[in-house]
Amino acid sequence: MSSRAEKKKNKKKKRKWLRVLLTILIILIAAVGAYSFSVYNSLTNAVDTMHSPLEREKSDKRTEEVSLKEAEPISVALLGVDQRENDKGRSDTIIILTVNPNTNSVKMLSIPRDTRVEIVGRGKSDKINHAYAFGGVEMSLNTIEEFLDIPIDYYVQINMEGFEDIVDAVGGVTVENDLDFTIDGRHYAKGTLNLNGDRALYYARMRHEDPRGDFGRQMRQRQVIQAVINKGASLSSLTNYGDIFSALGNNVKTNLTFDEMVTIQSKYKGAINAIEQIEMNAQGAMINNVSYQVISDEEKQRVQNILKENLEIK
Repeated sequence: MSSRAEKKKNKKKKRKWLRVLLTILIILIAAVGAYSFSVYNSLTNAVDTMHSPLEREKSDKRTEEVSLKEAEPISVALLGVDQRENDKGRSDTIIILTVNPNTNSVKMLSIPRDTRVEIVGRGKSDKINHAYAFGGVEMSLNTIEEFLDIPIDYYVQINMEGFEDIVDAVGGVTVENDLDFTIDGRHYAKGTLNLNGDRALYYARMRHEDPRGDFGRQMRQRQVIQAVINKGASLSSLTNYGDIFSALGNNVKTNLTFDEMVTIQSKYKGAINAIEQIEMNAQGAMINNVSYQVISDEEKQRVQNILKENLEIK
């Protein structure tokens, strides 16, 4: 075969393989595009289900509405609600986040559920977690705002009864346990634990056997929530995205829209790497035969100043 004929044959062979490679590449791109579109659809559908706007009036703690596009500091209330069948429930987990993208700072405050406060709209003092039972999310946020003297811009409510579905959807979580204990026949040894949804729920709920009481429980709740976030954000969980989004849609409510979530991810993500936990010192007290956690005026002012500074509120 002549050199010219051989070159022509090789050229045709290269074109053939180029077409094959291009075809494979187009199929891969199409598959990835379809997969991404499917993920996008599942996510937007879940967010639509989760979206629950507030009916309360605009907060009097802000003179102007906060702008996410301008990356202004914001506050978010995380409410973990024990909501059983035929029971409105109580917000046994109350975590306040103030997020400042200008200083890349997040302050995370856990409010003890038995904290004695004035329940806004009830005209009486009671445990702060009772505000949810009396008036749902709206009364809870109004009470938190009055107690901390800051605006609460957004909320995320998690049904703790369905939290095990979320943990199972991400394939379980890993936590570092610093206390050996048993609750309802479930034993938790010290050290690294791999927990499914059921065991994670009881791990996050236990407080009576913890000498730190509610503070120990809050620490375990933050552990589990952080572990879920880390697991859900990993690439290994993307194959379960349908289960994850379904579990979120069924058990999470928020006034954040999909577009607002996208803006926060874009404008505020740098701050998430600098979370500082703020502890609120409380004293146990019996008042009218009811056990409360009482916050002194000085301690309340100290915490308020930290949160206001992070929100750039004078």
